[in-house]
Amino acid sequence: MLFSPGESDLTETVTLLVLQLAIILVLAKLGGELFSRYLKLPAVVGELLVGVAIGPYALGNIVDLGTIIPGSDLGKLFEKPAIPTEAISPELFSVSTIAVIVLLFVVGMETDLAQFMRYARPASAVALGGVVVPFFFGIYATVLFGFAESITDPEALFMGAAMTATSVGITARVLSERGKLGTPEGVTIIAAAVIDDVLGILILTIAAGVADTGEVSIGAVLEVAWKALAFLGVWFGGGLLVAKYISRFVLSLRVMGAGVAIALGLAFLSSGLAESFGLAFIIGAYATGLALSRTELARVLEEPMTAVYNAFVPIFFVVQGMQVDVTVFGDAIGFGIVLTILAIISKVLGSGLPALGTGFNTIGSARIGFGMLPRGEVALIIAGIGLTKGVIEQDLFGVAIFMTIVTTLIAPVVLVPLFNRETSGRRA
Repeated sequence: MLFSPGESDLTETVTLLVLQLAIILVLAKLGGELFSRYLKLPAVVGELLVGVAIGPYALGNIVDLGTIIPGSDLGKLFEKPAIPTEAISPELFSVSTIAVIVLLFVVGMETDLAQFMRYARPASAVALGGVVVPFFFGIYATVLFGFAESITDPEALFMGAAMTATSVGITARVLSERGKLGTPEGVTIIAAAVIDDVLGILILTIAAGVADTGEVSIGAVLEVAWKALAFLGVWFGGGLLVAKYISRFVLSLRVMGAGVAIALGLAFLSSGLAESFGLAFIIGAYATGLALSRTELARVLEEPMTAVYNAFVPIFFVVQGMQVDVTVFGDAIGFGIVLTILAIISKVLGSGLPALGTGFNTIGSARIGFGMLPRGEVALIIAGIGLTKGVIEQDLFGVAIFMTIVTTLIAPVVLVPLFNRETSGRRA
């Protein structure tokens, strides 16, 4: 026997994973090419739809790898899960997480730090409006459609929390591809999305506390807020102080690839620390990239990190699409359509109007409002937690998924023409 039983199981798991990654990468690039060249839409839209098409709720559950690889008992390409929150395997989720860490680390390095600091105040207003308005739209809509008895019910709170999310990955990809990350609107969107994640985690803490104990734990909320501020202050602030020394040290090394390896190591370290502090992985990755953005190391890494970016990042967007099951609605189809419309209106207005009041003109505010629109993986995580806790049922989970995929697809389609207009987004 070449492998022991345990080794054989591990080998089969790894074999399935590498086959899945092979198919994901090839189809992601082909889908991106189709949408960008022929349909004149962002490549990320093609990658998301490729994920929907090959996921466990579509072709992935039909294609049997045994027919492709004779003698293989690997099963379906992507098995349909018994539990919706397990739509993708832990192994594929791990690779997808690495991909989004790479994405936000690169976005951080490409961000103009001076612009970031200049627009931190407008970004805070944009983030606050983009969380508060959708949250109340979400909870009141859930009550009005009869899925909760009051606005303090866990069902209403979880649906409201899902409405607050902003997927920084989707917008960052569009802005990066078009060289708009350094614009006032681009910097404001990314900074606001990071703040949005922190506020969203606070709201999720409140919703989870009500679901578990029936009451809001002020102590738990304050603990999350303190950890968030402590992490960002120490890691980002400290990173700014030592960034130039790290850059000099890494550039002094002669071993091939040292810069890429150490930079990614720092990104992974900060992501793990951020998660351990109750924040999202992406916040740590972005903070590290931003701290290094003004160093010589960031300029040296631009080309090699672009290669890593192009290889990994499409995996994240395909995996996001794979989690979408558009058939799961039950009797909530009407609510799903209404909630999605409210999700668009509340985010665009909730983020756009504060931008309008902080020096941006109409076109700039529209760019920011639609830039904050996609819900992406954050909303899926919140809805998944609600489903796992038994707070929301399959119908509401389906509504959250529908709202997520529609807002995620609309945002890049609208953002491209808005940014293609050679018009300043700031008032004269």
